[in-house]
Amino acid sequence: MTTAPWRDHALPAADRVDDLLSRMTLEEKTAQLYGVWVGASTDGDGVAPHQHDMSVDHDWDELITRGLGQLTRSFGTAPVDPALGAQALARAQRRITEAGRFGIPAIAHEECLAGFTAWQATAYPVPLAWGATWDPPVVEEMARRIGDDLRSAGVHQGLAPVLDVVRDPRWGRVEETIGEDPYLVGTVGSAYVKGLESAGVVATLKHFAGYASSVGARNLAPVRAGVREFADVTLPPFEMALREGGARSVMAAYTERDGVPASADPELLTGLLREEWGFTGTVVADYFGIGFLQTLHRVAGTPAEAAHAALTAGIDVELPTLKCYGDPLPAAVRSGQVPEELVDRAARRVLLQKCELGLLDEDWTPEPAAAVNLDSTGNRILARRLAEESVVLLDNPDGLLPLAPDTRIAVIGPRAADALAMLGCYSFPSHVLTHHPDVPAGIEIPTVLDALRTELPDAKVTFSQGCEVTGPDTGGFEEAVARTAEADVCVAVLGDRAGLFGRGTSGEGCDATDLGLPGAQGELLDALIATGVPVVLVLLTGRPYALGRWHGRLGAVVQAFFPGEEGGPAVAGVLSGRVNPSGRLPVSVPQVPGGQPWTYLQPPLGLAGEVSNLDPTPLYAFGHGRSYTTFAWEDGTGGEEPAEIGTDGSYDVSVTVRNTGEREGAEVVQLYLHDPVASVTRPDMRLIGYQRVAAAPGEAARVTFRFHADLSSFTDRAGRRVVEPGALELRLAASSADVRHTARLTLTGPVRVLGTDRRLRCETEVSGVE
Repeated sequence: MTTAPWRDHALPAADRVDDLLSRMTLEEKTAQLYGVWVGASTDGDGVAPHQHDMSVDHDWDELITRGLGQLTRSFGTAPVDPALGAQALARAQRRITEAGRFGIPAIAHEECLAGFTAWQATAYPVPLAWGATWDPPVVEEMARRIGDDLRSAGVHQGLAPVLDVVRDPRWGRVEETIGEDPYLVGTVGSAYVKGLESAGVVATLKHFAGYASSVGARNLAPVRAGVREFADVTLPPFEMALREGGARSVMAAYTERDGVPASADPELLTGLLREEWGFTGTVVADYFGIGFLQTLHRVAGTPAEAAHAALTAGIDVELPTLKCYGDPLPAAVRSGQVPEELVDRAARRVLLQKCELGLLDEDWTPEPAAAVNLDSTGNRILARRLAEESVVLLDNPDGLLPLAPDTRIAVIGPRAADALAMLGCYSFPSHVLTHHPDVPAGIEIPTVLDALRTELPDAKVTFSQGCEVTGPDTGGFEEAVARTAEADVCVAVLGDRAGLFGRGTSGEGCDATDLGLPGAQGELLDALIATGVPVVLVLLTGRPYALGRWHGRLGAVVQAFFPGEEGGPAVAGVLSGRVNPSGRLPVSVPQVPGGQPWTYLQPPLGLAGEVSNLDPTPLYAFGHGRSYTTFAWEDGTGGEEPAEIGTDGSYDVSVTVRNTGEREGAEVVQLYLHDPVASVTRPDMRLIGYQRVAAAPGEAARVTFRFHADLSSFTDRAGRRVVEPGALELRLAASSADVRHTARLTLTGPVRVLGTDRRLRCETEVSGVE
């Protein structure tokens, strides 16, 4: 039997795909460009925007005779036993391969933002918690485990990570981001990509680009970010995740920027992404994003026009289903409305990726290679470590924490005894199981109340909810105050309920009017403080909330960003002292709730000053976090006179960090750049490096950052990325507001214009000190 060239392993992938394309009909080529979402709800209460009016009917048996590009969320649409789900997916793939002329399986994709979004799968901390760890290696290990679980179930592509940089914390999807700084987002996000891709799963960068800069923090609202904000804040994490992480897919954002929707922007999806950055993977639509070109953006009059615009821009795959790339596309090609070359271009990219995944090989098999266990002991151990590293101790002014082991504790609040308080909106129990109230969570999720009782078995722990997460009802205050008055200390557990499209206080489509605690929780906290019993505030949230109202009135403040299935024990461990907190804020915590959407990346006029009566200075700065031990910073680099290097030069800046306390702990050494004078306004400070350092009592480590002048680059008035000569300051800091040492530099020589080979990362070295 003669094997067709496209089946020949010995041939280059490009030659195999060219041969295959030459044999395919127009309908067979377009079939590679869309997904099918079996079982998606159309009742108006779904998991994607406009799911109820954008889904389309299709004849599955007839459809798959053409082939199929993708299978949408076989596990993430309804609760299904993982082993049975893997078998069902394998059967579906068999049907697809048997029905089509070429026997090509579909790429199966799933959400995997905080773990595989499937029933009985590990629910890890949300990305904002990854940012709070400042620990890329542990995030990489988490992503590798997620990838292994996806592959074990027959899934090829994961729709993560989110690389949007927070611009306004009122936005509902802040919990899905890594933080408000592009360097932190880029380094942590790239680690996630490396982990997922190392497991053989295609990582999909979201949302390209500008989604988080929507006006008024409203989901899908227009983006009016300027050229420099887009180039210097929005884009760098994507560039880093492509160059360093090796991501093989990018998802186009829903939003428009300056009147041009991302899904119809060839300058973004082809000019920048492919021609400038050299990306060779696939671009996929966000769910229904191509149809939205007609219905929401109104830059297309028909589904065929929307398909034409998206293909021209560079979107290869329509997700989640075949609204525009289905029947409307081949009809538009035959009528001459859409050039067939656009279909060929996209199909070639899709088939090249399938070839990489082994889906064009004759010996490919869809059956799982081993038993499917999506919440293994190893997963839970890692989820616990991530959760513990992500908890941020914001304040502990009088040493109230750790709690005494035999104290009387009143645990109060609507988040204390609810397992869902641990989970973000893309964790399966919050994302899907709310539509299946009779189905159990499928994983063990200890609450803070349960975990604290386990953690402190000799303590007397009482509980009262006090109020709901939302709503004005204060009927439970009386009991909560009574329980608090009987205790030695009150642990008030407050925060968010994750949800979708207004069904929560945090999550996709759950944007906030201001940064006040939801519902009556602020009033409950006031009532608890009024008892005179010391109050420890524990926040389980998806965004930062304004805490200035209670500053100086609380015994301690602990922040956790939806810390996952092991979050309850992690928080309890911090309260008991078993865990020495080491998390650092990936977002600023504001003083007041309204009118000041703010991140630390501000030029001088974005800071407090005489020109306005409003002071946007945060209560707790980006990078802030306390510990139960102390660290001394010694022998920082930098003398009286600035060092001189060329605009293409490098300089090492170092500091010794010594644990001067009585217990092991971790410090996060942060390196910021201050540019006193530039040709355009610059942030007063911006992060360019960091290193997490663990040390035993008395132990010291020397941290060296290898600064290169490329890291001072920015976009000038002509739109070029440049390094300018002049003065710089390298600031070694414990947060953006806590500078410990400063090294001054002078860059000499000509202005340098940088290309795509510029250095993106500040390399770091840690060495022991006697």
